[in-house]
Amino acid sequence: GDNDDDNDDDNNQEETSEPQQPPLLQGLEYTVFGLGNTEYEIYNAMGKFFDASLEKLGGNRVYDLGLGDDSDDLEADFEKWKEGMWAALKKRYVRDGAVVASDNDHHNDNDNDKNNDKRSLPDCRYAIRWEGDEVDLDADQNRSSVPLETVYGSSKHFFTAVDCPVSVVRELRSPQDGGSTVHVEIDTSNSTIDYQTADNLGVMPCNAPEVVESVAESLGYTRHLDRLFSVVAGTNQDGEEHEWHGLPFPSPVTLRECLTRYLDLTSAPRRSDLKLLSSYATQAVDRKALQRLSSKQGKHEYKKKIVEARIGLSQLLKLCPSLRIPPEHLVGNVCRFQLPRFYTIASCPKVHPDSIHLTVAVTKEERPDGTSFEGVCSTHIAGGLDRSLRVFVRPSTFRLPPATTTPVLMIGPGTGVAPMRALLQDRKHQFEQEGGGTTTHTHMHNVLYFGCKKEELDYIYREELEGYHNDGTLKDLHLAFSRKDPTQKEYVQHLLRKNAASTYTLLKEQGAYVFVCGGVKMGHDVTETLKEILVEESNGSVSQDSAANYLSTLSSEGRFVQELWS
Repeated sequence: GDNDDDNDDDNNQEETSEPQQPPLLQGLEYTVFGLGNTEYEIYNAMGKFFDASLEKLGGNRVYDLGLGDDSDDLEADFEKWKEGMWAALKKRYVRDGAVVASDNDHHNDNDNDKNNDKRSLPDCRYAIRWEGDEVDLDADQNRSSVPLETVYGSSKHFFTAVDCPVSVVRELRSPQDGGSTVHVEIDTSNSTIDYQTADNLGVMPCNAPEVVESVAESLGYTRHLDRLFSVVAGTNQDGEEHEWHGLPFPSPVTLRECLTRYLDLTSAPRRSDLKLLSSYATQAVDRKALQRLSSKQGKHEYKKKIVEARIGLSQLLKLCPSLRIPPEHLVGNVCRFQLPRFYTIASCPKVHPDSIHLTVAVTKEERPDGTSFEGVCSTHIAGGLDRSLRVFVRPSTFRLPPATTTPVLMIGPGTGVAPMRALLQDRKHQFEQEGGGTTTHTHMHNVLYFGCKKEELDYIYREELEGYHNDGTLKDLHLAFSRKDPTQKEYVQHLLRKNAASTYTLLKEQGAYVFVCGGVKMGHDVTETLKEILVEESNGSVSQDSAANYLSTLSSEGRFVQELWS
C-alpha cells in the first residue's frame, strides 16, 4: 500500500507541474452577428455556434451576439445591433475627450450644387477592358476548361453548369385554376450529368430579353450590347489596384450575355443597395428619394414601394431616370450575381436514365401599377422547347432504405410531391427487379400525404399517384384539399393527426423513414404534429422533449428528412 500511494503522489506532482497551455484564442476580442430565418426549424445555428465556440477557445466577447431574421427585416436587425455595438466599442476603446469623425465630416451633399452630375463615384473592384474585333474567343463554350482556382469562389457554377435541351413542358393544373405548375423534362443523354433519385437540380436563370433591353436603354448601353469585354481588377482613388479574387464569370463576354446570364436585374434591392445607388444619381430628386428609402426612417416606405411592389433594377431605373452607372460599376458594385435556383428532381435515373424531370410552379404576380412580375427562373424553365437550360446536380438528403419492406412515409403537398414521385418510381423499380409482382406489391408499405387547393384544379400527377395506389406501390394515399370546404381548411398535418395511431406504429414499431418536402410553415406544422402524436400515442411514456429528441435522432440517421423552402 505505501509504495502505491507514493507512486500516485509522484504522478499527481508530475501532472500539476506541467505548464498549462493558454487557450488557443486567448486575447482575441470579438463580437458576432448571425444571419438566419425564423421560418426554419433551426434558427441562426452558425452564428450561435461561432459565438459560443470563440468564447470556449479563450476569446473575449466585447458585445452581445446579434441575430438577423431574414423572414422580417434583416437590415433593420443589423442596424439596431450595430448602433449598440458601436456604442460599446466606443466606450471600450475611445478615450474620454477624443474626437470621433462622423459621416457628415466626409460627405457634404449640397443639393443646390449645379455640378451634381460630376460627383465622384464609389470605388469599384472591377474594371472593364473592351475588346476589339480581332478577339475571337468563345469564352462561354470554353468555360468548363477554366481552372476553378482562377474563379471567384461563389461563381463556380457559371463555369461548371452544362447546357441540356428541354424536351417536354406540360401544364399540370386545370385551365380554370389561374396559376401554372409545369412538368418539365430535360434531355441529359449528351451530357456528363449523373444523378440519384430525388437529388437537387441547380438551374441557372436567364433574364428575359425585354428586361435586358430595358436596363440597357435606361443606362445608355444599347449600342454596346453586342461588344465583347473582359473583366480585370479595378483601381481605387489612389490608383492602387484592388485585390483580384478570380474571374466572376466567363470572359471575354458580350454585354448582352453578361446582363442575360450573370447579373440579377429583377430582385428587389436591399436598403443598403439603394444607399449605394444614390451615389450614381445625377439629380438631387432621385438621390434624395433613394437615400430616404434606404434610411431607417424610410423602412416602411421601402417595404411598400420596393419589396411589396416587386421593384427590381429595371423598374428602379425608370423611377429614377437620372441614374448613371458605368458598366464596370454595374458588375462590381450595383448588381448581385445571379444565383442558381434549386429544384428537387422528380424522377429516378433507374427509370429515366437519359432525362431529369422537374415540377415547377411558375411565379407570376400583378404589381400595384398593373404590370406583371414574373419569376426569373420559373419563367425561363417553362418558356418552351426551343431552348436549353444550364444546370448542375447537387446531392439531396432523400435516400431510400435499402430494403423495400421498410415503410416509407412521404408528405409532399403541392410541388413538394416532386421528390415523392421520384421515390415511388425508385421503389416500384427496385421491387420489380427483386422479383416482386407487378400487380400486388404486398411487401411494400409506402404512404403518401398530398395536398392542394381543390381536386379539380391543382391535383397534380393525379393519374400517376392513383395508378401507384391501384397497383399497390402506394399502400395509402391521403389527400387534403384545403379549399374543398370553405368553412374548414384541411391540410396534410390535419390528415396526419387523424391517422395518429397508424403513424405512431410506423415510426416507433416498424422503423419507417419519413420524407417531407414543401414550404417551411408546412414543415414546421408537420414536425409539431409528429411530436404530438409521439407523446399522445405513447400513453404518457414519451414527453415533449423526448419526442423532439427522437425526431432529432431519426434526422441524424437519415430516417427523418425535410427539404423546405420559404
